[in-house]
Amino acid sequence: MRASWTTKLVVVVLLFRSLDCFSQTPQVDGIAHIALRVSDLDSARNFFRRLGFEESFSLASGGTTKEVFVKINDHQFIELYPRVDAHQPLGWVHVCYESDSLNDLNSSYAARGLKPSPVVKAGAGNLIFSLKDPEERVVEFTQYMPGSLHFVDRGKHLGEHRISNELIGIRISTPGLAPLERFYKSGLGFDEPHEKSEIRMHISSKTHQWIELDHANATRPTEFWMLVSNVDEAGRQALEQGFAVRREKRVAFIHDPDGNIFAFTENH
Repeated sequence: MRASWTTKLVVVVLLFRSLDCFSQTPQVDGIAHIALRVSDLDSARNFFRRLGFEESFSLASGGTTKEVFVKINDHQFIELYPRVDAHQPLGWVHVCYESDSLNDLNSSYAARGLKPSPVVKAGAGNLIFSLKDPEERVVEFTQYMPGSLHFVDRGKHLGEHRISNELIGIRISTPGLAPLERFYKSGLGFDEPHEKSEIRMHISSKTHQWIELDHANATRPTEFWMLVSNVDEAGRQALEQGFAVRREKRVAFIHDPDGNIFAFTENH
């Protein structure tokens, strides 16, 4: 009897240790940015300007603008890359997630066999690494660093008339649901359940932001969902700026010049 209770005690201790290790696993804090390749940089800039968003800064090389950073809030941006080759596909290039412990997150993903790139300092001054999903799409992770272009812009370029102040989620259309679901859940650890859908995953317990996998409409462009306080008002604002607005229940949809879909919703 004593041996049996001793065995049970050991099992319980090991269980609590394993849970403690799990709780200390680095987590993603939220979506840092989405990157879009655009056919015309001026048209893309104008699209977001009409929605009330401001540019934080841009990066140039040889007198040519290579990247524009449109600000959603102090932690979220939309990066615009001009297409320089006709063979480059337009639209969504990648998503980047923020973490406050990037080196630990990198080590955690390496231990899971995801083959992340080394952590380096990017051109804007932040730490960054990347890996690829099963569809060969780049997924980035960043840690905002004091002195970086993003960090020193905090509190600035927050247009008071911007249509939304948070990118709440991304709906990814995919023909291969199972591999991508495993990647996000078992690989990246986006396994927090979401009440809206079995394949809509909270990024972590730190945020209400989400990723949703859409298998039924695998040919539909990726959708970027943005939080608004009043969808009717958001729809009116978009209409006043000359955008075609499609309504579906409490969501307003518009397209940018390259066909990317932006959805404005009141719900997390």
